[in-house]
Amino acid sequence: MSRVLIVADIHANLHALEAVLDAAGQVDEVWNLGDTVGYGPHPVEVCEQLERLPTTVWLAGNHDLAAIGELPLGMFNDAAAIAARWSGERIEPSWHELLRSLPTSRIEDDVTLVHGSLRDPVWEYVLSRESAAASLEASSTAVVLVGHSHVALKAFEGPSGSVFLETAGPGVEVEFGATPTLINPGSVGQPRDGDSRAAFAILERDTTASRLTFSRVHYDIVGTQTAMHKVGLPRSLIERLEVGR
Repeated sequence: MSRVLIVADIHANLHALEAVLDAAGQVDEVWNLGDTVGYGPHPVEVCEQLERLPTTVWLAGNHDLAAIGELPLGMFNDAAAIAARWSGERIEPSWHELLRSLPTSRIEDDVTLVHGSLRDPVWEYVLSRESAAASLEASSTAVVLVGHSHVALKAFEGPSGSVFLETAGPGVEVEFGATPTLINPGSVGQPRDGDSRAAFAILERDTTASRLTFSRVHYDIVGTQTAMHKVGLPRSLIERLEVGR
């Protein structure tokens, strides 16, 4: 049995990432669906932590690309642009090169991983049945993992071919089989589904079956907010952490 930690949208929140790693326990691989930096106060430390882990999948998200100058900051709201610029100024050139080299989508074994969606790997939020169905239809694999929206959810194709989409709380399990399935593990560093706890998922696989479990964990939100305030990141980004919106 192998255990894979699936994370997305860490957003330079080291306290949240450390809590997730503690809660996840021993894992064989880490799959990171992108937006490692931006918003939060610890871009360097988060990148360094991921480099020390068995991170076999590391995707680029829109905030990663903005921080290294690959996307215009004018495409972001003011707070996000300020945080992206700040992140980019603090990470060393070697990290710029690493982030620049990352794909926005990848197929790992029998799973497709993408930051946004398969229609638009960088920008599209999968938050509707229509967008979930489009990604499932475009996928060459039965399972698709996405990030970007900061909302933990699952979408699956029913017997009639219709796609159903549901939010997924901690403890929800999904058995991967013949039914096309799309999963968003939620955001580690800035959840937006009304639950301020850091979100992640654990995928357990053996030769006969794969099961994914959604999880949440409390982290030191005040510590992250204090660090954000100290470096002058926007107040709106600081305040939203405690409400998970």
